[in-house]
Amino acid sequence: MPQFLELTPFPPAVLVFAYLADILFGDPEGLHHPVRWIGCAISGIERALRPLASTPPGERLAGLVLVVLTVGGVWVASTIVLYVSYLYSTPTFYVICAYIVWTSLCVGSLKKEAASVVRAFEEKGIVEGRERLSRIVGRDTSDLTPEGVMRGAVETVAENSSDGIVAPLFYLALGGPALMIAYKAVNTLDSMVGYKNERYLNFGRAGARLDDVANFIPSRISGLLIAVSAFFLRYNGLGSLRVMSRDGRNHPSPNSGVSEAAMAGALGVRLGGPSYYGGKYCDKPYIGHEGTEADASSVKASIKVMSMAAFLMAAIVFIVRSVFF
Repeated sequence: MPQFLELTPFPPAVLVFAYLADILFGDPEGLHHPVRWIGCAISGIERALRPLASTPPGERLAGLVLVVLTVGGVWVASTIVLYVSYLYSTPTFYVICAYIVWTSLCVGSLKKEAASVVRAFEEKGIVEGRERLSRIVGRDTSDLTPEGVMRGAVETVAENSSDGIVAPLFYLALGGPALMIAYKAVNTLDSMVGYKNERYLNFGRAGARLDDVANFIPSRISGLLIAVSAFFLRYNGLGSLRVMSRDGRNHPSPNSGVSEAAMAGALGVRLGGPSYYGGKYCDKPYIGHEGTEADASSVKASIKVMSMAAFLMAAIVFIVRSVFF
């Protein structure tokens, strides 16, 4: 039966199909990706709102309007599409549900991109490794050491375990595909306007704050799942919990440090530390074991831990949706 945040039921079997599609094929490329539509909508709304925001308070208000229009619009539009398809064509409804779930996950693509950094480094050297890493991180990579490249790859796997896998599945469990894609709108907003620079410090504040709130619980679930996965895979599960508790706050983000600390403890490596973003130095604290640098084997291990954590979260959501909804 339809639940509090849903006008249509969500068949848990669809999750199985979408999860397998993501594992096998990764993120579908092309213009018909929902996140690309969301990104285009954000850019268009920003252009419309910018002329109305000439002062810092005006920018903050315009940024709040952007959040409401984007996230609310995505949830309403997806709910309408799902409801209409449910009423008139059950097969179409299933296909739309599966596509939303598939495109909201990144297990396959995260594994592929992280592995490509290692492969590029091992086959073509540090320059190509830096180039591959630059496709998946926001920091400057042109001067990174080999250890810095591998550290960046491990951090990306850990952070995206939360906001690219666990968080979308968390919101799928709470409110079905419509809430799942609404979360992706929140995440996309933060990636596009959530910067602390002159252009977005005020305008992007509401989006960044909402992203922090939306990821607070999922990030902690991610940390726990990484620790459990480390135990199953015979890495350091207890160390994961210990470092997560000790160093989870050693990050500018209130959430990203949790999963990074859990991964650092699981693999026995040091993450975090100073980085450059857009040529500006950022003195971030270290996370994890002092002096133990990540290497290619650390990246490969992080992919295994991430994959297990993703499987566990998908299984939990499948059970929750099957039993309680």
